[in-house]
Amino acid sequence: MESPETVSPPATEGTVEYPERLLLSRLKRGDAQAFEMLVKGHQHRVYDFCVRMMVDREEAFDLTQEIFLSIHQHLADFRHDAKLSTWIFRIAKNHCLNRLKYLKRRGRGRSDEYGESNELAITESQGGQRQPDEALESARLRALVQQAIAGLEDDQRMLVALRDIEGLSYEEIIDITDLPEGTVKSRLHRAREKLAGILEALEARGQGRGE
Repeated sequence: MESPETVSPPATEGTVEYPERLLLSRLKRGDAQAFEMLVKGHQHRVYDFCVRMMVDREEAFDLTQEIFLSIHQHLADFRHDAKLSTWIFRIAKNHCLNRLKYLKRRGRGRSDEYGESNELAITESQGGQRQPDEALESARLRALVQQAIAGLEDDQRMLVALRDIEGLSYEEIIDITDLPEGTVKSRLHRAREKLAGILEALEARGQGRGE
C-alpha cells in the first residue's frame, strides 16, 4: 500500500464511469489491478478513520495495511446487500477496536501526542493545496478537535468519526456497527455533548496560556 502522504488521487469507484458491480466482479476473479483501484479509492478514508480511532499516525498506517490485507483475504465473503464502502468500514472498525483492546491489555493506551504537525500531514495527504497560513490555521483547529475526540470513549469516538467526520448515513453506521438506530443516535448525542465540553475546556486552557 502506498503511503497516505504520497498516494495518488482516489479512483472513482462506485460511479457511472466505473460501476461498483464491475469492480467487484473483477475483484472476485482475482484481478490485481482491480484491487489496486479499490485500495486507491478507499485508503485515504480508512487511514483517516484509523487516525481518529488510534490517535497515532504510525499505528494508523500499520492498521490500514492490515485492513486492506484482510479485505483482500475476505473478498469472497462480501455480501451484495451492502455497499462496498460500508463493508470496508466494518472491517476497519473491527481492526481498530481489537487493536485498542489489545493495547489496553498490554497497559498501553492511545497516544496523547497529537499536534499540528500530524494534522498538517493529514491535510496534505488529502490533496489540499493551501497557503501556508491557511494550512497552519486549519491544522491547529483540526488538532484541537482531534485532541478533544481522543478524550471520548472508544465507541463514542467511533460514532463521531463515522457520522461527523466521514459523513456516513445512519443506515450505513447501523450496518457497520450492528447497533439499533436508537442506540446509535443516543450514543452519538452523548458523545457530541461530551465532545463539546472537552473542546470548551481545551479552548479555555489555550486562552489561559495566551495561545
